[in-house]
Amino acid sequence: MTQEKPKILLKFEGMPNGRALKTYMAHSGYEALKKAFAMSKEDVINEVKASGLRGRGGAGFPTGLKWSFVPKDMPGPKYLICNNDESEPGTFKDRHLCSVSPHMVIEGMIIAGFAIGANKGYIYTRYEFQEEIGQVEAAIKEAYEAGLLGKNILGSGFDFDLDHYTGAGAYICGEETGLISSLEGKKGQPKLKPPFPAVSGYLARPTIVNNTETLANVPHIILNGAKEFRKYGSEKSPGTKLFSISGALGKPGVYEVPLGYSWNRFLNEEAGGLLPGLSLKALIPGGASAPLLTPKECEDLTLDYECMAAKGTMLGSGAIMVIDNRQSMVELLRCTIEFFAHESCGQCTPCREGTGWLNNIMVGINDREVGADSVDRLHLVSKQMGGRTICALSDACAMPVMSYVQKFSDELKAHLAKG
Repeated sequence: MTQEKPKILLKFEGMPNGRALKTYMAHSGYEALKKAFAMSKEDVINEVKASGLRGRGGAGFPTGLKWSFVPKDMPGPKYLICNNDESEPGTFKDRHLCSVSPHMVIEGMIIAGFAIGANKGYIYTRYEFQEEIGQVEAAIKEAYEAGLLGKNILGSGFDFDLDHYTGAGAYICGEETGLISSLEGKKGQPKLKPPFPAVSGYLARPTIVNNTETLANVPHIILNGAKEFRKYGSEKSPGTKLFSISGALGKPGVYEVPLGYSWNRFLNEEAGGLLPGLSLKALIPGGASAPLLTPKECEDLTLDYECMAAKGTMLGSGAIMVIDNRQSMVELLRCTIEFFAHESCGQCTPCREGTGWLNNIMVGINDREVGADSVDRLHLVSKQMGGRTICALSDACAMPVMSYVQKFSDELKAHLAKG
């Protein structure tokens, strides 16, 4: 794997008027769309399959394979949804991408819509991203005025309309069926699968939901080919990835590096290393729902799906949170559990009750009102929550809790011992 650091998704970062249509088109913008229109729908899907592009929202599912699940001969409308909700704590790469390259996302959506036979698309954005909402809507307006959205795009005979909707800031609407429920005007609750959205999604029609970063990769793949995309990353995790990194660092922010990139190099070169006098206490590699890693586990860590899985954690959305030696793991765990307990939609008993029980236990630990056995009880309750609910929110709370108890139980019990 090459350790070069190309700028593909962030190539307009820092460029004057970088998000404007004029700037985008001056740098091969919408050329991939023209190329896609000269291909068959099947060929577009196969090119994305060959690229090995995996979903960048957290699950890492192969994008081209997901597109191929849409029934080809089913009459009636099909839909494409861009999941720009970005609700995982610690994640801010999609909002940055929309600010830097909104037309890259739009072009990726038109190509994806063409490939799956969808003539209608939606971008679903978290309401709190007010600045980015304005930037995305300005880009959509530019695309319509240039004939890149609407009827008979570029004389291809393909129609594609794009609307922008905002959610109310619910974590659960980051899950694709919860997002679809919200978009339909219903309570934002996940749905049982099957049927999967590719067969019966928005308004019970075939629907593909892709993450913002995933769709932004599509123009590069179509314009330059799957082989060029695979020049970066690893065999099983090809391409580049956006990582949002936060903590007491020299240069926290959003960075684009190839998947498989060295964690130590990323920390020290991209993020500027920990501030003077601080040391690494723990690493949360994929957002608050990812089990944390100790400094020892980070020594040979690489930023890809396979290495993270081998370490017992997740790459997730690429939200890296660096915990330094000043931080209290008690306070961090309390905040984490409180967040998931608050965000549970209440539909499933193991999640509704489990997150509540964990929160009550953790409040008792934080306030030193319970015995040392409560630390073990956190682990016991968490074990009953995984794999028993409609969506993964219950697991998203249980997995980090178990990792805190496993790796920092001494600190939790020492906190209690202070009385």
